[in-house]
Amino acid sequence: MIDNCCNQPSPKQRERALPKRIILVRHGESAGNIDGSAYATTPDNRIPLTPEGIQQAKRAGAQICNVISDGGACSSWKVYFYVSPYARTRATLREIGRAFPRSTVIGAREECRIREQDFGNFQVAERMKVIKEIRERFGRFFYRFPEGESAADVFDRVSSFLESLWRDIDMNRLHRDAADDLNLVIVSHGLAIRVFLMKWFKWTVEQFERLNNPRNCEFQVMQLGNGGEYSLAVQHSVEEMQEWGLSPDMIADQRWRAQANKGDWNDSCSWYLDTFFDKFADSNTEDGEDLQSPNIDCQRNSS
Repeated sequence: MIDNCCNQPSPKQRERALPKRIILVRHGESAGNIDGSAYATTPDNRIPLTPEGIQQAKRAGAQICNVISDGGACSSWKVYFYVSPYARTRATLREIGRAFPRSTVIGAREECRIREQDFGNFQVAERMKVIKEIRERFGRFFYRFPEGESAADVFDRVSSFLESLWRDIDMNRLHRDAADDLNLVIVSHGLAIRVFLMKWFKWTVEQFERLNNPRNCEFQVMQLGNGGEYSLAVQHSVEEMQEWGLSPDMIADQRWRAQANKGDWNDSCSWYLDTFFDKFADSNTEDGEDLQSPNIDCQRNSS
């Protein structure tokens, strides 16, 4: 006989506590960032930070700690770290971690799915220059590097990571005390961060193509707004989001999210309706109903 309770969520699951912030951090300056020939002699995963990259990571740690603690005004918070297995991200996390008291750190996990895009094995600078020029013509999202990955491939594995992340959140594996604000810090790479945001906010391939990498050790804060939706606009200005390549529509959506109630629909969401149903404004159904009100996925879910 099957126990009916197996199909029921536990009280702990029913009381799921969402992280207050999910903070995405690009690694500090690496040897490969200042000299592309480094990839011809050193595997990508072993490229180290430069001395400047180490200092960037230390500064980022202090800045992130300041954001999480609300400038020192909040004392009841905890942080959990995810990190790419590459040498430069692990080194970045070590320096960031110096800013955090041990009592505030719940844990850290190495996560292979948020590693850098695979560009192939050893990279010859002249060949990579030609390949990247071809990529610009083909499109940055779908072009697959020879013996490597496309951004679409990275999207797939980052999506898998997100599913695991939500499972951890659903089961309250990361939240030890409901009185504490939980903050997740993900130390990763430029492309992985861009596709993470693309997946989370349901951006299109066209929108992805306009995005820019964050700078070394720049961090992007997705914070719960007043109604329970995550938004970049809580911590970041319009100017910052413009620098990252967000269009006016994308920025307007982030600002809407900062005030929206969880599960609300954004009626101004246009990048699906306008793309696929450009005749809606002039069309009606046979029974006279306005076609602008179908149940199309413009809901701003957080998954």
